[in-house]
Amino acid sequence: MKMRAKLTGEVTEVKVIISHPMETGRKKDDFGQLIPVHFIQLVVATLNENPVLEMQWGTGISKNPYLTFHLKGAKVGDKIAVSWVDNLGNTGTGDILVAT
Repeated sequence: MKMRAKLTGEVTEVKVIISHPMETGRKKDDFGQLIPVHFIQLVVATLNENPVLEMQWGTGISKNPYLTFHLKGAKVGDKIAVSWVDNLGNTGTGDILVAT
């Protein structure tokens, strides 16, 4: 997971790229077999361990999703963390400190 958090004025812009195949279960491999469904179901973002964003995703999100969101109330040095859980129980977490 790659992350960036930049404070401009009172608003922090957070950008995240999550490495994940995000398979819909409808695509076929080279042998004509369906590739099993595999997608991120839940994404949670926190600011200093307090939840600020929660999203439920489905199969309509592309491979290696790119996410941008804005939040108020963050200061330089605050910790923003993003975690996810997919339909197979796999998880991922990343965090970054707010910069100017």
